[in-house]
Amino acid sequence: MGGRCHGCTRSAPQCAGQGVKVAVLDTGVVDRHPALRGRVIQGPDLIGGGAKPGQSYWGGHGTAMAYNVLSVAPEARVLSVRALWENEDPARERQIEAIRKFYETGKADAQTMRAVTALPRAIRYAADQGADIVSMSIGSDEWEGLRDYEHDVAAAVNYALGKGVVLIAAAGNGGSTDRMDTDANNTVSYPAAYPGIIAVAAMSREGRRAQFSQVHAYNTVAAPGTEIYSADIKGGLRPVQGTSPACALTAGVVALMLSRNPDLSPGQVRQILTTTARKPPNGYTIFLGFGLVNAAAAVRAAGSMKGAEAAAAPYNGKDFFDGGPTDQPGTNPPIDGQYLFFGGIGLGVASLCWLVAFLLLRRPRRTRQS
Repeated sequence: MGGRCHGCTRSAPQCAGQGVKVAVLDTGVVDRHPALRGRVIQGPDLIGGGAKPGQSYWGGHGTAMAYNVLSVAPEARVLSVRALWENEDPARERQIEAIRKFYETGKADAQTMRAVTALPRAIRYAADQGADIVSMSIGSDEWEGLRDYEHDVAAAVNYALGKGVVLIAAAGNGGSTDRMDTDANNTVSYPAAYPGIIAVAAMSREGRRAQFSQVHAYNTVAAPGTEIYSADIKGGLRPVQGTSPACALTAGVVALMLSRNPDLSPGQVRQILTTTARKPPNGYTIFLGFGLVNAAAAVRAAGSMKGAEAAAAPYNGKDFFDGGPTDQPGTNPPIDGQYLFFGGIGLGVASLCWLVAFLLLRRPRRTRQS
């Protein structure tokens, strides 16, 4: 996925993500890690639950994802917004019980509501804070007992897209074909499946879909997802795997693109990623989307594409709502009379068959005598 930025007219730092803010919506980011110092903006904790920085179940996943983003775009800035719990966080079990009680009583406490609305609030917060990219290495399995599709999340996605924010999400890790694998569900994963989001599948070192990467028509592109060295909250690096790092690495590539051309719209970013990707032999597939992200080609294409200009269209009601614009009258070849003749015969025969069948069905049936 890597590669130098060829043909760039900007300075090297600008090709490395300078001036681009990437919001990482995750479990928090430990910014004291040596690889992250001075590169992280701490946003709010929107999910709560009681965990604090310094605890083993605060910021592990988010710190790894922030490092993945910055490993591709080292001059970018990460905006950390806590909107997810670590797997071992006790708040997860409490939330499962709270959801069960909600279904029984119809009542939810403040912490439960805070948790279930964390993602849409995080997306809106990131957009309002000027994030250029929102990286979401999360999936609907993170919210046990809740519906996958949420209207408030869909509305937040539309809100961010309307502000020109590029949204990227992990495709999900339930794609295993091993029935003994507890994650082998391959259910539709949100937020990846929301329209407008770039969903990233994971590719193995062998150049195939990683066995855990989910298989769905919402997959947009793929990125490396196995043995990805990431920051450990205890210090140093550790290998991780999943569509999570694939998502974060792709966010880093998009940061390079926007550093080269900050005027690109979310739609243009998607177009560049899909057209420059190293495509599978059969073109688009539900396994790897449009193929492996090609960072060098994507950055080159970003530099040569004119940015989108959003402007309100003038009112042309008199011209376009009073009968509408018209084109020249169409000219079509005359219908062959033979087709009409034989078509009429066929229609007549079919009608006769239907009539005979109708009369036969109306005849009284004989009952069997005992």
